[in-house]
Amino acid sequence: MSEQIFQITPVPKPRMTQRDKWARRPAVLRYRDYCDQVRAAGVTLPEAGYHVTFYLPMPASWSKRKRLEMAGQPHQQKPDKDNLEKALLDAIFGEDCRIWDGRVSKRWGVEGRIVIRTE
Repeated sequence: MSEQIFQITPVPKPRMTQRDKWARRPAVLRYRDYCDQVRAAGVTLPEAGYHVTFYLPMPASWSKRKRLEMAGQPHQQKPDKDNLEKALLDAIFGEDCRIWDGRVSKRWGVEGRIVIRTE
């Protein structure tokens, strides 16, 4: 079992429209930048047998006490885990139809990162 850690802050895949080909919405720009970072880092996934954990950064407005309590705890807010996975798979493969088995989790972290464990 191997583990890879990438210091990339996860971004969910936005709902795309035809207008996004020429309009510059901030959510789409963040997503495209994220895809470029994933490709530049050389992130890869097998077709099956992986566990991706997305660590989402805690808000700066949280107190030190709350940050200590929540570090590593399950992230149960937006963005949805399926949109995070969709963004990652689209950045790696373009089309994710080849993937048939994988697990995804999301947790709170001090900084954003992606941890990939493969069998």
